[in-house]
Amino acid sequence: MGIHQHRQAAPASIGVGILSVSTTRVLENDESGRWIARRAQKEGFEVRFHQVVTDDITVIRDAALKAIRDHGLQALLVTGGTGITPTDVTIEAIKPLFTKEMTAFGAIFAQLSYEEIDSAAILSRAAAGVIGSTVIFCMPGSKKACQLACTSLIFPELGHVVAHTK
Repeated sequence: MGIHQHRQAAPASIGVGILSVSTTRVLENDESGRWIARRAQKEGFEVRFHQVVTDDITVIRDAALKAIRDHGLQALLVTGGTGITPTDVTIEAIKPLFTKEMTAFGAIFAQLSYEEIDSAAILSRAAAGVIGSTVIFCMPGSKKACQLACTSLIFPELGHVVAHTK
């Protein structure tokens, strides 16, 4: 089956969750997470969950697993905590949970970021993978980075990716 047939076989409804990781943001001022939610709905996805959690490995991991379990998510979009400061621990929290890793996501995101922000793109550790039958995308917390990841990579392929997790 070719890529076009795979895209046509994508599920009609995809449940999406958003997990924002930040020590400074709350739901009311989570610009990146709120943008992702609005855009996901505009793209036809069903936003079932949106939460802001602090930069703590256990908190992030527990929130992600609980969201997947309690909300029947086909996709979880995690924003924030992907840099290299000591408090950036999203990758350390989520990546060990992957049953499959989508290594091309980080590489392609880095290339797209490089085209926009030059060599500062090396500071990002964007990652994606699958936990059970839920696809997880971890991206930087800036609204511009979320817009780049979602519009260029995640949303155009989400149905296709979700179809492969079944």
